[in-house]
Amino acid sequence: MSDPAADSRTFRLGFLAALETEDGAFVAGLLVTNRYGRPLEFQCTSPVRPTRAQELLYGETLRPFLLGELMGRALLERLGTQPDLLVTDHDDILDLRNHIAIPMARIETQPDTATAGPTDAPPLGRVRMGRRILSIHSAHQDDISALHHGATQVAEETDLQEPLERVRQALAETL
Repeated sequence: MSDPAADSRTFRLGFLAALETEDGAFVAGLLVTNRYGRPLEFQCTSPVRPTRAQELLYGETLRPFLLGELMGRALLERLGTQPDLLVTDHDDILDLRNHIAIPMARIETQPDTATAGPTDAPPLGRVRMGRRILSIHSAHQDDISALHHGATQVAEETDLQEPLERVRQALAETL
């Protein structure tokens, strides 16, 4: 069943990216755009540097915790404009999906996804949105319907990697 309030406004995409600084700190940014890629809101974190104790105690789970659960969730909570779909190109950030209700997808990194034609079918469990193929977190199979809806809202020539690059450039400027 569709949400009447969501149907009465424009489809919004959130683009969540992060940078690691030379001194080992992380900074994250979240850009919310309309379906045409025009910015509606931008938020970023202050640099977060994990302590040596955190590195030891969290081990392999430190990056997903910092980038997703801690920084990503903080950015979402500060937003005045909630996205309908959150997009990233980073596996550690995709882990945020386990802690939020917003559907989330990761841009596939295969080199042929940007050049494949609009009629080429994406692999099973993935959806072509614009010029990219997006996949969902394996634990959240219901998010595939949000991707299919998003694919109808975004123009075929749209490159969803480009807004993530804008986020990275904005983060680099703030540093």
